[in-house]
Amino acid sequence: MINSLWIGAVGMSAQQTNIDVISNNLANVNTTGFKKSRAEFEDLIYQKIRMASTPIMDETITPVPIQIGYGAKVAATQKIFAQGALQNTGVPTDVAIMGEGFFRVQLYDGSFAYTRDGSFKVDSNGQIVTSQGYRLIPEVILPEGFVYEEINITPDGRIFAKVAGNDTPIPVGQIQLFRFTNNAGLESIGENLFKETQASGPSIPGNPGSAGFGSVHQGYVEMSNVNTVEAMVNLIVAQRAYEFNSKSITTADSLLQTAIGMKR
Repeated sequence: MINSLWIGAVGMSAQQTNIDVISNNLANVNTTGFKKSRAEFEDLIYQKIRMASTPIMDETITPVPIQIGYGAKVAATQKIFAQGALQNTGVPTDVAIMGEGFFRVQLYDGSFAYTRDGSFKVDSNGQIVTSQGYRLIPEVILPEGFVYEEINITPDGRIFAKVAGNDTPIPVGQIQLFRFTNNAGLESIGENLFKETQASGPSIPGNPGSAGFGSVHQGYVEMSNVNTVEAMVNLIVAQRAYEFNSKSITTADSLLQTAIGMKR
């Protein structure tokens, strides 16, 4: 059987995964704190018909080998943690990170996750939480009688609030950021959250604005870092690559049909 049939098939499968990755990027173009992914490819094994340096005659060897590849596969889907644009919301509990770092939140099972989505809320206990109700860690609990519009968050993460009847802001907490040696090694678990893995390395805590960490900006959220024009161009390239691979299959089929027709 002609190998190009199978080579084209695995190539189509790889490009389908590429299209899936790009589609997910486009689907999350308006997702707060979303980081785009990129599909990376590698070639498969090779059939070695003749090795380089094969002796031909005395003191003469072949300068190049004869090797036939068996297609390509997806090697990785890497998250790209480039900075997203900041959007002004005017909401006192919205916080965006400009630079390195993640917010830490506690999940319902007690484990920790990390996010760039700073669209925080205040729950019924006066605690700062995510849209899903996960608590910001370290915990920030606003005092009873606080004035929502008078919450103030400084670029270094200190949180102040005014209580009704008192014009003097009182400190209520400190936002802490966390960074990793290898951000691309983090595990995406949905809900704008990432989990620490061995590949990412352990989380490194620090205050906003300190060495190696970005600053925080109140009243802003970080938008997705997906560039729609770039994504559409990548989608066209992936589509054409898919078509090229399918064409190699139809060409191989045409060759087989010609060979079969020789018997007539």
